Amino acid sequence: MSAEYDQDLVAWSREQGQLLRMGQFAQLDIAHLAEEIEDLGKRERRALVSRLAVLLGHLLKWRYQPDYPYRKSWRATINTQRRAVAKLLDENPSLRGQVDLLIAEAYPDALDLAVAETPFDYEHFPGICPWTIEQILTAYWPGAEAGSPSC
Repeated sequence: MSAEYDQDLVAWSREQGQLLRMGQFAQLDIAHLAEEIEDLGKRERRALVSRLAVLLGHLLKWRYQPDYPYRKSWRATINTQRRAVAKLLDENPSLRGQVDLLIAEAYPDALDLAVAETPFDYEHFPGICPWTIEQILTAYWPGAEAGSPSC
């Protein structure tokens, strides 16, 4: 192999793809290929957690700072993140069964975002995510109805 895994991942992956397509299996870097394939799933999972953290952070800001004058950008971010999460879940259906766990994993980052971008400290927000999966992923808007969660 001319491309080294540790020196140029892009060149290495291109070469590995060519070797696969040509059926030259004996020349493949099997150990690194297996590692990269496993990492693909991890990357998708991390991307989903990241999207959920941004989504939850903006839902927290929406709920706990209802009089903020520039909420229009928050609405756009919430909508964008909901679409991105839905797309990731459609492309990776095995992650659907983990969404509740991923929300719990993303929530501390969401809290950090809300604290950083509002005048409130951590105590102002719930310690665990106050919304259901359905509320998070659909057109639910915290505070828009009488039964909305509060702290």
